[in-house]
Amino acid sequence: MFLKRLSIAVMCAVVLSAGLTACGKDVDTKENGEKTSLTSSDKTDKNDKDKDKNKDKDKNSSASNSQNAEIVNFTAPQKGEQIVIMKIKDYGEVKFKLFPDLCPKGVENFVELAKRGYYDELIFHRVINNFMIQGGDPKGNGTGGTSIWGEKFDGGVSPNLCHAAGALAYANSGSTATNGSQFYVVTGTVYSEDDLRSLEMSSGTNMNENARAIYSTVGGTPWLDGGYTVFGQVFDGLDVIFEIQKTATDGNDKPYEAVVIESVKVSEYNGEELKWYISDYN
Repeated sequence: MFLKRLSIAVMCAVVLSAGLTACGKDVDTKENGEKTSLTSSDKTDKNDKDKDKNKDKDKNSSASNSQNAEIVNFTAPQKGEQIVIMKIKDYGEVKFKLFPDLCPKGVENFVELAKRGYYDELIFHRVINNFMIQGGDPKGNGTGGTSIWGEKFDGGVSPNLCHAAGALAYANSGSTATNGSQFYVVTGTVYSEDDLRSLEMSSGTNMNENARAIYSTVGGTPWLDGGYTVFGQVFDGLDVIFEIQKTATDGNDKPYEAVVIESVKVSEYNGEELKWYISDYN
């Protein structure tokens, strides 16, 4: 089962891109129809090597801290807090909590685009069952979109947010510095402890223990952590997202019948009853 999931993970990772074909740093990606190399040079002098050693120390310290970081995806929104309501034609409404304190640029970009009506009438151009649904491209083919700044931006990664089922994140073309307007909502799958240990062994990293608990109960896409900007979380309407992921698609994972985002509105949470039911996430 794990090998099947891992192979799916490898295949699916290529779709989380804004006009891209892969998400690694040592591969070529396509953006705006052009091929761009993301491979970095291997040449370094002594000073560079010393800097790299210091960076490694910082990374080790940061990794140790992030391993125990609190995961706040399922923190309840407070009354009066800014939220996003996405209405999807023929499916229903999805409500998202945002994390401006953790991902300020990511939230600012999405909120401002929504206020401008940028996402209205766009489609989810890539849908993969047990993985994610992706949209936000005005071209509708994965090669378009821009930020409110007219160029790509770096949304960064917060150690307090993971790719749990229902997570809202930006697609990119190799790093978080290439975020634009395209986003995805995670559906994912529930992982066993053996699966998670195998993922750690294959990646050579140790997973955040709090994220591990989420992936083994709620589910998600753990292999995406650290490579994409998570900036929101579904708190109502995950059943809508799960229903969309079942739609029939072509060879490019594009739905045969268009899944249309009627509108994306910025609103205030009115204190209504929350729907953080684990049953909705399985």
